[in-house]
Amino acid sequence: MKADLSWLENPEIFQVNRLEPYSDHKYYLSIENALKSEEMELKQSLNGRWYFSFAKNPSERIVDFYKLDYDCHHFDMIDVPGHIQMQGYDHMQYINTLYPWDGHERLRPPHISLTDNPVGSYVRYFEVNENLINQQTYLRFDGVETAFYVWLNGEFVGYSEDSFTPSTFDITNYLIAGKNKLAVEVYKRSSASWLEDQDFWRFSGIFRDVSLYGIPQVHVQDMFIKSELFNQYQEANIYVDLKMKDVQPFYCTVSLYDANMKPLYKIQKCNHSCFDMSLKDIHLWSCENPYLYLLLIEVYDENKQLQEVIPQKIGLREFKMDNGVMKLNGKRIVFRGVNRHEFSHVKGRAITKEDMLFDIQFMKTHNINAVRTSHYPNQSLWYDLCDEYGIYLIDETNLESHGSWQKLGACEPSWNVPGNYPQWKAAVLDRAKSMLERDKNHPSILIWSCGNESYAGTNIVEMAHFFRTRDTSRLVHYEGCVWNRDYSDATDMESRMYAKAKEIEEYLRNSPKKPYISCEYMHAMGNSLGGMEKYVELEDRYEQYQGGFIWDYIDQAVEYTNQYGEKVLGYGGDFKDRYTDYNFCGDGIIFANRTLSPKAQEVKYLYQDIMLEPTKDGVLIHNKMLFESTQKYQFVYQMKQGDQVIQQGEIDIDIAPGKKQEIHIPWLTHIQGEVIKTVSAQLKQDTLWAKKGFEVAFGQITEGKYQALEVEEKPLTIVEGDGNIGVRYNDFEALFANNEGLISLKYAQQEFISRAPRPVFSRAATDNEHGYGHDFDSAMWFSASTFYRCSQFDYVINDNHSEIDVHYEYTLPVFPITTVDIHFIVRSPGIIKVDYIYHGKAQLPEIPLLGMCFKLYNEYDRFQYLGRGPLENYIDRKQGAKIDVYESLVKDNMSPYLLPQACGNRCDVRYVDVMNAQHQGLRFSMIETPFEMTVLPYSLQMLESVMHQEELPKSYFTYVTIMAKQMGVGGDDSWGAPVLEEYCIKAHKDVHFSFEISRV
Repeated sequence: MKADLSWLENPEIFQVNRLEPYSDHKYYLSIENALKSEEMELKQSLNGRWYFSFAKNPSERIVDFYKLDYDCHHFDMIDVPGHIQMQGYDHMQYINTLYPWDGHERLRPPHISLTDNPVGSYVRYFEVNENLINQQTYLRFDGVETAFYVWLNGEFVGYSEDSFTPSTFDITNYLIAGKNKLAVEVYKRSSASWLEDQDFWRFSGIFRDVSLYGIPQVHVQDMFIKSELFNQYQEANIYVDLKMKDVQPFYCTVSLYDANMKPLYKIQKCNHSCFDMSLKDIHLWSCENPYLYLLLIEVYDENKQLQEVIPQKIGLREFKMDNGVMKLNGKRIVFRGVNRHEFSHVKGRAITKEDMLFDIQFMKTHNINAVRTSHYPNQSLWYDLCDEYGIYLIDETNLESHGSWQKLGACEPSWNVPGNYPQWKAAVLDRAKSMLERDKNHPSILIWSCGNESYAGTNIVEMAHFFRTRDTSRLVHYEGCVWNRDYSDATDMESRMYAKAKEIEEYLRNSPKKPYISCEYMHAMGNSLGGMEKYVELEDRYEQYQGGFIWDYIDQAVEYTNQYGEKVLGYGGDFKDRYTDYNFCGDGIIFANRTLSPKAQEVKYLYQDIMLEPTKDGVLIHNKMLFESTQKYQFVYQMKQGDQVIQQGEIDIDIAPGKKQEIHIPWLTHIQGEVIKTVSAQLKQDTLWAKKGFEVAFGQITEGKYQALEVEEKPLTIVEGDGNIGVRYNDFEALFANNEGLISLKYAQQEFISRAPRPVFSRAATDNEHGYGHDFDSAMWFSASTFYRCSQFDYVINDNHSEIDVHYEYTLPVFPITTVDIHFIVRSPGIIKVDYIYHGKAQLPEIPLLGMCFKLYNEYDRFQYLGRGPLENYIDRKQGAKIDVYESLVKDNMSPYLLPQACGNRCDVRYVDVMNAQHQGLRFSMIETPFEMTVLPYSLQMLESVMHQEELPKSYFTYVTIMAKQMGVGGDDSWGAPVLEEYCIKAHKDVHFSFEISRV
């Protein structure tokens, strides 16, 4: 058979000569090596540097490069695994929903461009390792995007599509002694491209491992391990179904060990490929205790010579639907999940083991218990880690045809694929089969997903039927049938994207037949994730609410070197890619370089399954875990006043899963002033994912009243000039300009402010604000924060000159016109009380914030505060932020969102000290109520004016904004959902707040 380019446009030809998919089990030549789980002796990696030639389209490629007599040593070199576009070829392009050729060529499925279809011609010269010589040999590609042809030593081997599942070929008859020439021709576009329209960078190339596998004469080609639990989950029957490579005599020994390698069961059979065993007093697998048994399968030939040893870890668990509720091991489950793209800012989707270890440890330390593999099967190692660490998975088929039915938000499925078209049925069923057969032995997978955002149709229903028929131990998920209820058989659960909490509640109130999950919710684009608690609150109110998956885990930003030689993170459009969805790829709860986003702070708190509520007499503990008691946690209580710990102790308490109990704590009483009570649950022992003492959950309350500064009634020196008013007391000095405001503030002859503080009403718009047009609607408040008029000035000095009230009225350029009154009330020993009075007016738009901005010199480059932290927080994203004393450098308070925007806020602040390296500075203190504040190296106008972090100039000032209130950040979605009303600021209401300024 010869390779045929017509296959690229034929949806019915998606593989040629590819082997049937099989389980991802490993096999070794000895029991010793199998128990070590090291690299397989019969596996040879072909990763590394390959010869490479790039062509813009098929007509420009080197047609005969695969031939044995064609010398490819003049080719470029490229890394495998890796993307072509990340290594200097083709062009980068990020798109969310539309197909990448939209507007460039008018195409319809299954046709592809003849002129824009980049081709990568790869060549690898290799010699077969000694262990593989004279063995039947498979060649496996774990991931190639999008379609590829394979030749070995000039002979055509095969063709395959589906970028995210393995493609395996038997190359035994093509190998030669000595040097072999492997040639792979990778096409960026094929009919498969219509099925792979995910929200990601449009890459191509060999981006996962390439390996040779020697196959023993007697070999387990595939295995399926199932279990049945009974007797109240105390006993199990385990069934092992082996599929042998060939029909020939063999012996098998199957042994079962517990997690401590204690032997539990052993059986030996001749020519039998099905085994079953019974087990009592079993350990169940769950995210809380991911207990794994070891199944060891020894395979012998008819002469009882050992051929291979398979070590397979298994978890015993039952997942099923019970009266409209999903249950794990008999208990209602709640998914506290996240969607995860495989992504690295350096290597794209060619992620490493180190990346995966970071990811799973992050998830465990942030109380994330579930992942949806959006929107394709992941590397096999990820499933191993989820089995071991304890993460529930929705394993998602590599299918998304978003651009075929949804155009700029409108549903128009007239040419949707795969739809009901017979010619696409086999292709999508093959994708489902390839995923299931590889992944079926992983206990972490609870749900198979038919794909993402591909509308509906008979072909997707057929995928669901396949999953249910082949594997009765899992449920099936698909969200797209919400667009067409005629195809609801495609899913076992009601799954929606970005439904508001109130909409979900409406569904749950009507006695639905299916339980509810949000397969995507809380669109975490930029400064987002506000209002998440509204969803989490549904957990305890509705049994059929079973959680959701945040969109998404990691920003998809790419590191590159710009024209100034700086390594920076780029998003869509930064590579001159058009069409693009720009920074819509920045939706992660971690940044692209795997540093924490402030959003993660809220996720960890709202996903915690130990709820702690300090009380007057102790602490109320609610253990929301399903299976584990609290015995593995130490409960630490603490009472603080400011930064002083005045009481601390530990509690050791064992609370059963699902139970609540109030525990007595001998809290100190009759403490003058405000105290902060905190109780945290900490690990007693090291785990895979965190060290002893790591805090998994906390609860906190405040009691008492914060004490304001004390003032003295001593006379001030007041100088009434022609255009200025000067006020002095010892080494304190303030100067007020009649037509401007406070223009000078000194302590010990040191000037702190560079310009008069000004009232502010706006912020650099967040991505969510852009999405629902709040930036446009509230644009006049940006203007009012930039331009205003001092329309009145006066002052009042009290009789004994111990106080002066300097008053400014500022008229704002808004319609209808309104004003703000600012009173600077100066008292000894150099304390300035600021009274801020905003006069509300009907018909004005919502106000982003109400506050005062102080422009200090940049030597004041650090701050310390008593308030919520340590990371930024907002009125609708502050539950995960503890009240305590924190400190930071000003530059470190800039959250590096892809699009610079409002950031760095802190809520419930009692005081903030803004200081230089010698700890000289200004203190801003609450009086009656805590305030919000930001301390940043840039003004809101500067943040608003740039598109990337690196565009921000060198900072010359520190901007301190003290606020009565700032609106929330929202997060229901980023394209139309407003910030929830209770977290907004209505312009018709008067606002009066006060704070004090003093020296540190």
